[in-house]
Amino acid sequence: MHDPSHRAGHHHGHWHPGNGHQGHGHHGHHHHHGHHAPGHGAPQGRAFAIAVGLNLGFVLVEVAAGLVYNSMALLADAGHNFADGLALLLAWGASVLTARAPSARFTYGLRGSSILAGLINAAMLWVALGAILLETVQRLFHPAPVAAHLTGRVMMVVAAAGIAINGAAAMLFARGRKDDINLRAAFQHLLADALVSAGVVVVGGLVLATQATWIDPAASLLIIALIGWSSWGLLRESVALGLAGVPAGIDERAVRGFLAAAPGVSAVHDLHIWPMSTTETALTAHLVMPGGAPGDAFLHGLAAEMARRWRIGHTTIQVECAGEACALHPEGVV
Repeated sequence: MHDPSHRAGHHHGHWHPGNGHQGHGHHGHHHHHGHHAPGHGAPQGRAFAIAVGLNLGFVLVEVAAGLVYNSMALLADAGHNFADGLALLLAWGASVLTARAPSARFTYGLRGSSILAGLINAAMLWVALGAILLETVQRLFHPAPVAAHLTGRVMMVVAAAGIAINGAAAMLFARGRKDDINLRAAFQHLLADALVSAGVVVVGGLVLATQATWIDPAASLLIIALIGWSSWGLLRESVALGLAGVPAGIDERAVRGFLAAAPGVSAVHDLHIWPMSTTETALTAHLVMPGGAPGDAFLHGLAAEMARRWRIGHTTIQVECAGEACALHPEGVV
């Protein structure tokens, strides 16, 4: 996998006059791959394999215990864990696809697969929450007969194991979570699973102490609400990336202002900033420079600043001298 400190910079300073007035500076393709290897330099594949194995193995235990002892809290947690297991598998597959080389058909490679994985993961999680919510509401109105003392003990034991398993799996993605939404989603979901398991331990103790079995489905509703609240931000960010929105952490106005303030630039238009993947960003812009086309050093400098300030690794600048109006000049034109 790619070392997070690695940046391969391919600089292209080609100038192609258009109608005697335009110069196209296609350059600054700093391919910044922010794929952080989780753990102490361990490959991502190993981290994903360990996390998926632990997660799905624990799901089987939770489902068995939840069905045998009629615990909705355990079943709700199992449903969430299962959704997270599938999410880990998708993120794992996306990490493999994003490493594939570009082709004549997919000129950016398959880097966008990481964005698709994020969207699918978010959708699956909310579908799972809806199914668990329906079952929980039915259980509230039609409670199943349970032995409260056994249910409480089993909930506490199984959930305690979940704290250890999910906490250990979350640490595998701790380093990479800052730069990749898929790794951040894996970390946050696994950490949330550990916290939810801690809540289930408390619920089990309450059921054991009070013999009130209604506490179990009521706690399931709380778990669903917490999971929905914690995952909303990731859902929103995944949708924004899927719609080619400006990635989080990049201020479009600041980028526009930086380009407009560059020496010799009188105007900026047709500025676009979009995610190529969950870790890489591209930018294109037209700069109006009445004084004429600058040299390659100017273009390389802009690309270097884009990479340094905003981690935009694929910058393409078109320079337009005074003359014919650009067909893409109005900001509303795409």
